Amino acid sequence: MKKLLLLAGLAFGIQLAVRASDPENETPNGLNSRATALTRAMAGKIRLDEGQYVKLKQLNLRMLSTMDDLKERFAADPEIRDARMAEAQVSYNMELALMLRPAQLTAMQKSQENMTALGSISQQ
Repeated sequence: MKKLLLLAGLAFGIQLAVRASDPENETPNGLNSRATALTRAMAGKIRLDEGQYVKLKQLNLRMLSTMDDLKERFAADPEIRDARMAEAQVSYNMELALMLRPAQLTAMQKSQENMTALGSISQQ
C-alpha cells in the first residue's frame, strides 16, 4: 500500500512539474509565449536591464491579453473594438515611455518608424 501511494504521489508530482514548465499552460492562447517573444524582440532593439525586461514582459502580457479580450468582446462591432484598441495602445505607449530611459525610448521610436509603411515612404 505504501508503495502504491508513493508511486501515485510521484506520478502526480511529475505531472505538476510538466505543466509548470509548459508556457502554453500558464495563460490562455499561449499569451505567455507570445509576450516572451515580443519582449525578446523589443529587447534586441533596445538595451534593457533585467528589471526592465521583467516589467516589459508583464506590460506586453497585459497588452496582449487586453487586445485578445477586446477582439472577443467587440467582434460584432468593429468601430467600438478599434476605438478601444486604440485607447489600449495609447495606454501601453505611455506606460512604456515611463519605463524606458530617454535613449531607449528614442531607439524604440526609431525601430517603430522603420517598421511602418509611412516610415519607409518618408525615408525614400
